[in-house]
Amino acid sequence: MKRVVITGMDMITPLGYDMKTSFQNIIAGKSGITTISNFDASPLPVHFAGEIKAFDASAIMNPKDVKKTDRFIHLGIKTAVEAFKDAHFPEDGSIDFERFGIVGASAIGGLPRIEESAITLHEKGSSRISPFFIPASLVNLLGGHIAITLGLKGPNLSSSTACAASNHAISEACRIIMLEQADIMLVTGSESALCALGISGFASMKSLSTHNENPQTASRPFDKHRDGFVMGEGSATLVLEEYEHAIKRNAKIYAEIVGFAESCDANHITTPTIQGPLRSMQQAVKMAEKSDANFALDYINAHATSTPVGDKNETEAIKQLLVGKPIPPVSSTKGATGHCLGASGMIEAVITILAMQESILPPTINYTEADLENQCDLDYVPNQARAQKIKYAMSNSFGFGGTNGTIIFKNLAV
Repeated sequence: MKRVVITGMDMITPLGYDMKTSFQNIIAGKSGITTISNFDASPLPVHFAGEIKAFDASAIMNPKDVKKTDRFIHLGIKTAVEAFKDAHFPEDGSIDFERFGIVGASAIGGLPRIEESAITLHEKGSSRISPFFIPASLVNLLGGHIAITLGLKGPNLSSSTACAASNHAISEACRIIMLEQADIMLVTGSESALCALGISGFASMKSLSTHNENPQTASRPFDKHRDGFVMGEGSATLVLEEYEHAIKRNAKIYAEIVGFAESCDANHITTPTIQGPLRSMQQAVKMAEKSDANFALDYINAHATSTPVGDKNETEAIKQLLVGKPIPPVSSTKGATGHCLGASGMIEAVITILAMQESILPPTINYTEADLENQCDLDYVPNQARAQKIKYAMSNSFGFGGTNGTIIFKNLAV
């Protein structure tokens, strides 16, 4: 089958409007978690999130179109356009846009627009509902708008598998290229569910941290005192390209995707198991080993959302994956960004690839005390980034419904 490489990237996170700024702040150990300012969260049980401040969608879109689309689409278009530029495609007509597709990913889609429209219906009646309400909210309109913006005429698919959506989108795009159904696939994960309904829904499940008095330290993956995740918003995009196609046009190659897999816990809608994530990682490793008999992981970007059970189970799954083998450094960057739900896997893919490029391990911030009682005792790169060459890196994403996804990247320069 065909090889798949990454030739363009971008992200927007609570730590920066662009890929470079976001990554620099993550490596510096900064937190993007603040008190919510885009709406009044004071009546809610949780007042903070990883929020992107003062984002002006009209700077990248026609103001009329901004009103017709939800914020997750705005963020997604921003990173898609920038990643497309980053790939430096020739403008001589040599790119066949009928073989250039897209997979969009979002866990929830336009939740703020749904909330707003429900209030309008209740208070003003059905005649006041915008005709753009439905297309503004649908997950697949993320890919639809990006395809229209960039002229992508190949496969146009969507992934909405909770917090594993981005990793599943990457896997699907890889399969399309490997089976020669497209030469290039743009893959965008985007999420903006920060609204009263979103916060209240997750809070009612007891999923969220409630440290309103100190938001910046509320997201603390693997730490003994973790008490739930912190919602975040953001977007990231990867340009996936068939290897020979990229070589032919002398493209910059960030990394190669050498392993990917999915699995299901088949156990509980919200409580993760150990075996489900383990199977996903095992299958991705098995795929990677076919390309290199000496394959060994140098870094794992964990899903680790800062929940008591999730972080514990992922740690144990990693231990079982690597029985008898060295366990590489493991870190979670959600302490810095919060949990961006369906966009988290794409954001963390960009972070992981940049870490490989820069030979540096991103830190797990807010790590103050080891959770030895639950055997969370790996090297989590606590609080400070660390220089290290990375040839192979794994990125995990797991979601409600027991759905799991794992991606393995290879640094071709090492």
